[in-house]
Amino acid sequence: MFTSQGPSLRELAVQALSSVERGYDLLAPKFDGTPFRTPDRMLDAVEEALAQEEGSFGSGLDLCCGTGAGLGMLRRLCRDRVTGVDVSAGMLAEAARAHPEGVDLVRADALALPERLWNTYDLAVSFGAFGHFLPAERPALFGGVHRALRPGGVFAFPVGAPIPVTSPLWWAVAGFDTAMRVRNAVWRPPFVMYYRTFPFGPVRTDLERAGFTVETLPLPPFGLREDGSPRWRLLLARKPAAQYG
Repeated sequence: MFTSQGPSLRELAVQALSSVERGYDLLAPKFDGTPFRTPDRMLDAVEEALAQEEGSFGSGLDLCCGTGAGLGMLRRLCRDRVTGVDVSAGMLAEAARAHPEGVDLVRADALALPERLWNTYDLAVSFGAFGHFLPAERPALFGGVHRALRPGGVFAFPVGAPIPVTSPLWWAVAGFDTAMRVRNAVWRPPFVMYYRTFPFGPVRTDLERAGFTVETLPLPPFGLREDGSPRWRLLLARKPAAQYG
């Protein structure tokens, strides 16, 4: 799972016993050598879907941008400058090295985006970060993105089909989530990272309550499940053109 440039088991253990912010500061120099980085295959599929569906955008926002895997995609899709936001200074430093030009990097909590970012973007994306937010935090998260978008702006992110309970992967992620809950019950500071706290139905409801209209597009490169439904979809949450603020 990890390349030779990835972290050692000891480094991962130290990271896991830290806060989310400190943990990613520690992991940042080797993050791209881990399976946690969003795969290029996913980024390419999302870029292709957005380009076909929407064309080009003005300015773009990568929420929880990490080391900047999604920023190159945004630069190709957006006519104007793009912004990466992350709470980890270490991850932003890596993003700055990867994208020395054409990108603004802002250290901020995704739950409290700075007012200077409000009503600024035509496209917002996020990859692989939603497990860091508890269900009760989704209204603040989605409300912040809604404020950051201009009227008619789009918040886009990939969503996977539910994992059947008969799959070994279901048991793997369930075991991981259980281990994290035990860790957070006995150790401080907490490290919030869960794989099963972002189900499509409640997420869609919270997006609509935040003021978005929601639709999905299949991501064809990932194929279909046995029942004919897509393995992955691109969720498009749109801020209606008539709404401001």
